Amino acid sequence: MGIRVAVAGASGYAGGELLRLVAGHPELDLVTATAHSQAGAPVTAVHPQLAGLDLVFAATDPAALADADLVFLALPHGESAALAAALPESVRVVDLGADHRLRDAAAWSRYYGGDHAGAWVYGLPELPGQRAEIAAATRVANTGCYAVATTLALAPLVAAGAVAPADVVVVAASGTSGAGRAAKAHLLGSEVMGDLSPYRVGAHQHVPEIKQATGATSLSLTPVLAPMPRGILAMVTAVPTGGADPRAVLAEAYADEPFVHVLPDGAWPHTAATLGSNSCHLQAGVDVDSGRVIVASVIDNLGKGAAGQAVQCANLMLGLPETTGLSTFGVAP
Repeated sequence: MGIRVAVAGASGYAGGELLRLVAGHPELDLVTATAHSQAGAPVTAVHPQLAGLDLVFAATDPAALADADLVFLALPHGESAALAAALPESVRVVDLGADHRLRDAAAWSRYYGGDHAGAWVYGLPELPGQRAEIAAATRVANTGCYAVATTLALAPLVAAGAVAPADVVVVAASGTSGAGRAAKAHLLGSEVMGDLSPYRVGAHQHVPEIKQATGATSLSLTPVLAPMPRGILAMVTAVPTGGADPRAVLAEAYADEPFVHVLPDGAWPHTAATLGSNSCHLQAGVDVDSGRVIVASVIDNLGKGAAGQAVQCANLMLGLPETTGLSTFGVAP
């Protein structure tokens, strides 16, 4: 018998990816998957890619989750806090939603609304000192998808004084799975194919999270919906403060990181290369006209941006090798 794991909100895209990763994990035993409207249905009726997984969705309530050693909460923003509060303290929890990411209650109110549930340990192991905090925690707030891609690109440069913390500009394209599985007219195939569209311009909810994680003091994030199922490409630009080579700063910061890869000089990342993996690919340069530092960051939004990152944190919380059950290699073509 392995470590007992439950997934709440398992009928969504991130939930389905969690089921896939947990079911294939050598140390974890998937015992419960819960859902709301899909309760009572076989998991394979919603996730046919998991054929052979003999599990039925239970209703999402504390009683269905309390016997697990670790629970993943893959619920919409605002729904995790109450459920987590009803679970025994002995149960480790990784929340893929935003409920416990922000330390600033005013920022929560401004970008999400409603009551602030308080901050948990932030689930990005590559930040300095964060790995040890995650390993010691029983409650971890998983990182937002745009926040992962941007923070990995920006945080080492701000920490090293290579770029100014103000006037950071991010334009990032994401696949449609980042918008969730609910049926919405603007996400229909006929609407998305052959189209790029910005959304939440000037007020994206990951801005305060990125500032909190990187030390940036002002940041503009423009997200773009791209006609692909999964993946994020974030183009991060900032004002240099000295003569430091941004690529060298990133290469030194991530030299020993298993999932973050600074590509060879001149090679720029693309989303297909990280498909199905828990990896982030980075490249940096300097704009010859403006002099701004440019960093390209690519992840799979359901991998390093959600479920893969959550399993990485769970491995640390459970005292397992961090890379267990996770791939550093993408799937191609």
